[in-house]
Amino acid sequence: MSSSELPRRWPETDAADELTLLTEFLTFLRVTAVNKLAGLDREAAAATPFPASPVFSMLGLIRHLTSVERYWLAIVGGGLDLPNRWESPDADIDFRLSEQDTPESVVAEYRQQWELSRQALDGKAAGDHSTTDIDKTVRWLLTHVVQETARHVGHLDVLREFADGTTGE
Repeated sequence: MSSSELPRRWPETDAADELTLLTEFLTFLRVTAVNKLAGLDREAAAATPFPASPVFSMLGLIRHLTSVERYWLAIVGGGLDLPNRWESPDADIDFRLSEQDTPESVVAEYRQQWELSRQALDGKAAGDHSTTDIDKTVRWLLTHVVQETARHVGHLDVLREFADGTTGE
């Protein structure tokens, strides 16, 4: 079984405020990341084509993006008490897959995190400080997650091309 593509929309060019714009860009990048898995079976999505990075896969990257959002937006930004894979002594924990990790299950977990992230930041202003790190504002947190997601969408582009030759957004 393979995942299907989600509809993707460019952010509005006249967003009402910066948090709206940042959130729209994050949504665009999230959907782009998920769509990189569209049509791939588990074997292709879990493939690790780079010998120097033996756990670096498309599924692992989506799991990592889930952890990025969980930590920076839900835990740091919203103060939610959620499990945090990054508390593991294994630096590659996000990228280690079990047989139960399929494109569908990994994408579902990522999409659930989108909602938790939204709830965590609901009602916050760009200049509000995070609940756990006074040096970080909501603006900084969202910008960091946008940057991190964009970076990994680039990695997903390369991995998808290795998987089946597909290129493009």
